[in-house]
Amino acid sequence: MTCDQTIFPLDQCSRPFFLGVDVGGTNIKMGLVDDQGRTFGFESIDTEEPKGPLAAMERVGQTVELMLRGLGLRNTDIARVGLGTPGSQNIQKGMLLHPPNHPHWWDFPIVATLEKILGLPVSFVNDANAAAFGEFWIGKGEKFSSMAMLTLGTGVGGGIITDSHLVVGENSFGAECGHMIVDSAPNARLCTWGGGKGHLEAYASASAIVAIAKERLAKGASSILSSNQEQVTARRIYEAATQGDAFALQIIDETAFYLGVGITSLVHIVDPGLVVLGGAMNFGGRQSPIGVRFLERIRSTFLELAFDSVTAGTTIDFAILGGDAGFLGAAGIARQTFHRTVPS
Repeated sequence: MTCDQTIFPLDQCSRPFFLGVDVGGTNIKMGLVDDQGRTFGFESIDTEEPKGPLAAMERVGQTVELMLRGLGLRNTDIARVGLGTPGSQNIQKGMLLHPPNHPHWWDFPIVATLEKILGLPVSFVNDANAAAFGEFWIGKGEKFSSMAMLTLGTGVGGGIITDSHLVVGENSFGAECGHMIVDSAPNARLCTWGGGKGHLEAYASASAIVAIAKERLAKGASSILSSNQEQVTARRIYEAATQGDAFALQIIDETAFYLGVGITSLVHIVDPGLVVLGGAMNFGGRQSPIGVRFLERIRSTFLELAFDSVTAGTTIDFAILGGDAGFLGAAGIARQTFHRTVPS
């Protein structure tokens, strides 16, 4: 897996240096980042989830050692490490609890393990929160003091930064925006994680729109997707929409509506000034007429539902860092912790 960031020569980078580690279901990304957010080293390895977290962290340590050696650096040249992993977690104790997509990683002291392997202090963060902080630090949010981000993928993740500080929460569950309620009806849909009823994730995630599409197709909805219903994916829904398929367009428009509802609640509570949409399910983003339509439908719902006093001062847009946001944000959290604790 490649890095979309410019890889800067080491002599153009400024100390202190930080390491960001972003653990995903398929890959673990590692980036060496300087004090200005410039990437000067990057590697990605397979997660190999069934082998467990200890084996994965050992391979992270081996990969980081090779990265540093190739640059003529040592572990001691890294001021701090940021580690982003999927929830659920106990951030304060450095524990992975029950991440749903990592069943072999449950109840594991991941921070203490990585600190021992690398011999460096580690800052721990939820992966969606890390992506949000990366986007805030050097992405779409770099000119804002507060920002909220929704990551649209298999589920709906989130991150909230207020006055430059990430919301973590007392129970390490802060900014789980995908679990805000957008439908209180008795027959509201269930979300993919935990079975919560009426959650945003049940209406605006890739798994949700696939489930909704399959249900309607099974009942006889007309679409070019009808010929192969078992192979329906969020990607295929997008492709059908680009061909003018009315059914696919309706699914995307409904997704935008629920996101607009969720964003309205989020803005009314936090008033972040910027709401960013990240993740793989962006329907082509700004490079596609469907992605632009998707964004505009979200905005129009927000404008209809939100107070005028906040709509004029709120920007809703796509993220710009893509899949690199996680390791950059993890490094950014490590940097913030370092600068709080080390006298300048």
